[in-house]
Formats: sequence, C-alpha cells, structure tokens
Amino acid sequence: MTAIACIEDLQKLAKRRVPRMFYDYADSGSWTESTYRANETDLAAIKFRQRVALDVSQRTTEMPMLGQKLPMPVALAPTGLTGMQHADGEILAAKAAAEFGVPFTLSTMSICSIEDVAENSPTPFWFQLYVMRDRDFVSRLIERARDAKCSALMVTLDLQLMGQRHKDVRNGLSAPPKPTLSNILNLMQKPAWCLGMLGTKRRQFGNIVGHVKGVKDMSSLADWTVSQFDPSLSWDDVAAIRKQWGGKLIIKGILDVEDALAAVNVGADAIVVSNHGGRQLDGAMSSITALPAIVNAVGDRAEVWMDGGIRSGQDVLRAIALGAKGTLIGRAFLYGLGARGQVGVRQALEIIHRELDLTLGLCGQSDLAKVDQSILLK
Repeated sequence: MTAIACIEDLQKLAKRRVPRMFYDYADSGSWTESTYRANETDLAAIKFRQRVALDVSQRTTEMPMLGQKLPMPVALAPTGLTGMQHADGEILAAKAAAEFGVPFTLSTMSICSIEDVAENSPTPFWFQLYVMRDRDFVSRLIERARDAKCSALMVTLDLQLMGQRHKDVRNGLSAPPKPTLSNILNLMQKPAWCLGMLGTKRRQFGNIVGHVKGVKDMSSLADWTVSQFDPSLSWDDVAAIRKQWGGKLIIKGILDVEDALAAVNVGADAIVVSNHGGRQLDGAMSSITALPAIVNAVGDRAEVWMDGGIRSGQDVLRAIALGAKGTLIGRAFLYGLGARGQVGVRQALEIIHRELDLTLGLCGQSDLAKVDQSILLK
C-alpha cells in the first residue's frame, strides 16, 4: 500500500485511478488557469513567524462554524460530479465528514441526490444551491433540502455564466462518459473505478433527472443544464430565497467588498470568499488576497470564510490568521475520494488537521481561536 504523507500523495494516487475527464474536471481552472494557480501560490507566499520556548503542550484547533463546534474550522465544499470521482462519492464523502466531525456540503450538480445522501448520512449536511432560470425547480430544491433536514443552505452566486474550462471542452466531459474510442481506452486503464460504477445505479445528476419536466436522459439533461444558468440573477432573488428557506444561509462566491456588504444586507449568516476555485473569471484575484478587506468590511455582522487553494493545514492557519472564521476544502478531499474512497476523504481531513495542529504549535500558539496576523511575517 502506498504511504500517504500529504494531500499531494493523495492527488497522485487519484490521478492514476480516476478517468482523465473526471480528474481533469476537478484539477483545472478556466482559460489560462492563472487564478487557479494564484489561489495556491498566494497562500504559499504568506510566511509564518517561528517561535520557541513557549509552552504549547496543550493545543486546541477547535473553532465553531455557524455555531457548530468543530475539531477544526474546515468544511467540505460543494463540488459537482463528486460521484464520478468514485462510485457513490457524495455519500462516501458525507460519511467521512460525519466521522471526523466536520460539515459536508452537497452540490446541486451532484451525482447522488439530496434524498440519497440524507438516507445514508449519519448527520445533517449543508446543501448548495445554484439559482436556475426555472424558479419552480429552485423552489422545489429548497423544499427537498428542508425535507432532508439540511442544516444550512449555501447559495453560490458566481456561476451566472459558465467559465470556459479548456480541459473539459477537450475531454468532452459528460456523466456518464460517452463511449468514444478515447474514453474507452482510458477507462480500460481504470478497472477499479469501472467496477465501482458497475456496482451503483448512481451515474447521472441525481438532483435533476426525474425532477425536471422533459429531462429523462443525458441528452435532454445536457440541453437543459446549458440553458439554465441565469445571468439575470439579482439580490432580490437571493432575498426571496432567504425568505423561503428561513434557516442558516451561506452565500458563496464573494470577492468584492461591495458584494460582501450586499450579502450581509440580504441576511447571510456566513460569506465564503471564493473565486470558484479559479474555474470562473480567470484573472480574478486569489481568495486569500481578497479575504482581509472583506473581513474588515463585514466585521461581526456575518462569519467570513474562505476557499480556494487550500491544500494543507498550514493553508487553513494562514486563512484564520488573516481573519477567516472558517474554511472550505474542495480538491483536497476530492483527491482523497478518488484515491481511496471514504477512507481517502478521512485521510485528507486527518492530514490537514495534523498539519494545522503542528504548525500552530511551531508558531508558539496553543489556541487556534485566538490566532491573528501577529503569527505572520509582515
């Protein structure tokens, strides 16, 4: 068995085991991928102050997110097509998150449906909503999330238009894969993945197929999806969703201070500073660069979280030091899922937690909740 020391080890293993189009879907950005790369490089550029001869024998990484006490301020981000990284991927990731004690967020564009995950998850999860043109479908999605006892609704606002992802275009991305010669040859090299998919009935978008009039197969689903992202989306629409949902509301996809304040004004309980993992506006600033100004503007009116580029516990600590009250990981857990299923997701969380705890101590700190910019080099 391959020894796993860090998230990059899980990534290498996932690349060997997951079909190319689905690995590339997770591990790519839009256009030149400059923002995708900046998310990681800008985090890595932030340096710590090493401290010594301070008592760090009793350390804690516990911090709450939306009032829920967590072993570390990390949640699993919503990621589309998770069930194509590994058979029943959303269910396995939800189980791993519950075992570790952190939140899992189910994407609208998941393979396993809301109902599937609710039936198989031992704890409540969060649901991420894309606002489609079909507002009746959106309303029904919200009610399905409520019926599934989801504990928070996360509305993603930065996908009114789909950023062009060159790898997806070249690979002819679809779920399940189309039986082209190139795909067949690639799948022949991924026997474990294929066996897993043969053993599950979950191979298409479970939240959509069977829930939208006229969408019965992959062809009709593709046509519907392309037509549904809504460039007319406004804050009035978000306010209507806030009113219908009534519970904890998270707004994701914020990079600008004005947008952060608008999210607070519409009633967000938490804001996720995010550029969609560099998958939308190539050339936008990295999430960590946008974070401090938004933290300063929002104050204590809502929790400010961050995602984008987090590949280690050190990255989590950097975000907390710059004022984030929580973080979300996407690719880091997807690599674990693709590599080893539920066990791999748990490994990814354990790696990040171990790195976070160790770095906290090496910075001379004992309580993550008390960390601020003083642990960073100016």
